[in-house]
Amino acid sequence: MTGVPKTVSARALELAQRRVPFVHARVVRAQPPASAHPGDEAIVYGDGTIDGFVGGMCAEGSVRTAALGALNGGGPLLLRVLPAGEVAFPDTPGAKVVVNPCLSGGALEIFLEPVLPPPLIEVVGTTPIAEAFIALADVLGYATARSLPDGPPAEYTGAVIVAGQGRGDAEALRAALDADVPHIALVASRRRGAALLDELRLGEAERARVHTPAGLDIGARTAPEVALSILAEVVEAVHARGAPPPTALPEAPAQVVDPVCGMTVTVTADTPHLAAGEKEFWFCGTGCRDRCATGLVGG
Repeated sequence: MTGVPKTVSARALELAQRRVPFVHARVVRAQPPASAHPGDEAIVYGDGTIDGFVGGMCAEGSVRTAALGALNGGGPLLLRVLPAGEVAFPDTPGAKVVVNPCLSGGALEIFLEPVLPPPLIEVVGTTPIAEAFIALADVLGYATARSLPDGPPAEYTGAVIVAGQGRGDAEALRAALDADVPHIALVASRRRGAALLDELRLGEAERARVHTPAGLDIGARTAPEVALSILAEVVEAVHARGAPPPTALPEAPAQVVDPVCGMTVTVTADTPHLAAGEKEFWFCGTGCRDRCATGLVGG
């Protein structure tokens, strides 16, 4: 086995830690004479850049286009790339067949896994409830941060849980409201919560954005139980109340049709290109570009 899988895996881990969205592409089956082999891997970024190897230029183009679709809401996908004339696999849920007329031979099956950062939750305070919340959020795979109240909440924060119980609560609430965080919860009794909102002189619209007492009413008594009720409310907000995406995706590259082979091509800086007068063409590979150039010269 080559060193590529280890390099790609290490890069994928680094990107996940930095909360950078990408697609992890893995070759799971390859039919000779394909240049890729089972186990070959690549990372596809949101701008269409590919780091790693999952096949030659023609196969790579099919992977790029399908991966960007998976990253922008399509979900995990098994991509089957077949040369023209091969008997196609049937399309099934979670699988997509692409017939690539420029493929020199050899079918490929490539699993495309979008890797999106988990929802990010700011937690204020070091109280037992705050610590229990962080522990439970970790079990669910949610990311937590503690930028408040000393600084603004991190970008793309989906929720702020204010559990300082008197320490930094007012400052954290004001910062969360100013940052338009979609879900803000204050751990306090009804009386204390109302008093703090009065102290901040919030209008009705801002008061309505602060959930206090925090959490769903499940009869919680202990700190872990209260934390569980708060996390349940956060899960509801993330899935049912239109919380923002966990991070920003770059603008998707343009897609055009190769005028020679008819393939859909995702345009990047390295995409073969040809200008003819006022017209511009992009191609899946240099072969189609050269064929088009020959035809234009001959005409």
